[in-house]
Amino acid sequence: MPSEPLESPNVVGRRMRSLREGLGWSQEKVGVLIGIDESSSRARISRYELGTHEPPVKTARQIAEALGAPLEYLYCEDDDLATVLLGLSKLKPDARKQVVSKWLAEMAE
Repeated sequence: MPSEPLESPNVVGRRMRSLREGLGWSQEKVGVLIGIDESSSRARISRYELGTHEPPVKTARQIAEALGAPLEYLYCEDDDLATVLLGLSKLKPDARKQVVSKWLAEMAE
């Protein structure tokens, strides 16, 4: 049986797979967490990760939440910006607001 490629051709699938593998979770676990029937969850998540199908935004949002990331992270094509989005999402709202305010002030200089 041929192995799956390590990199998805689409950014959504690549980011989903990276987050999922970082958590040590199976495709089936992610699918079940977002409400996909256990019998088809692995196949559906695999199709999303490989870029065979793109998840509807509602499904992508559920996947992002299950994986602990903002929806925007999944769609961000720039790796540096995606890392910033993920990091900001981990901050408490007040801390995030302070960081963003500081950045905006520095950019205005």
